[in-house]
Amino acid sequence: MKIRIELTYQTPKGIETSFNSEWLHAEKALSIVEDFDKTGRMKHVTFIDNHETTWTLKEIKKQMEEIQTEPHNVTVYFDGGFDLKTRKSGLGCVIYYEQNKKSWRLRKNALVEELKTNNEAEYAAFHLGLQELEYLGVHHLAVTFVGDSQVVINQLMEEWPCYEEELTNWADRIENHLNQLGIEAEYELVPRKKNKEADQLASQALREIEITGTIEIK
Repeated sequence: MKIRIELTYQTPKGIETSFNSEWLHAEKALSIVEDFDKTGRMKHVTFIDNHETTWTLKEIKKQMEEIQTEPHNVTVYFDGGFDLKTRKSGLGCVIYYEQNKKSWRLRKNALVEELKTNNEAEYAAFHLGLQELEYLGVHHLAVTFVGDSQVVINQLMEEWPCYEEELTNWADRIENHLNQLGIEAEYELVPRKKNKEADQLASQALREIEITGTIEIK
């Protein structure tokens, strides 16, 4: 969850001024406001989310307490590979998230045969990650999706046009799924070397090595 802070502050001499913050993760915004509050000179504060809904300090604290029991601060890495010889595709996704004040990593891969290109495999890997988010119970949150596919990232960001029917269908399927879950997608394009985990999972799937598991990160 990302929010902005609108805050009024009064100096010891009674001079008032207002601040508007950039978009911040709710935890960080709450920490900043609590620090201001310790001065005893914060006169008024409002939190505003990306839907322009306003929250009081009491409301945002309650919301953050409730969020702690559900998956949050979610990042999904995805990668897909297509083997021209076997006509099979390997899909891989890695999901990092926090829940109950602990950090977790979920890994999942899949081998599929119905795809025709590497770009389709990349889209399918993204969708695999989205399915895992649904199984986790992730909903109505901002989620960062990280991949090394320029085609997928730029098309989903609507920076590039999508002319191929198969890819358009994948993009529509993903957008519909995101809307159903209430997920606000943020996209990050990275070099392949920064997407090693998802890439390895996709490669393992092509070798018919199935990986499914979740571990706590300490």
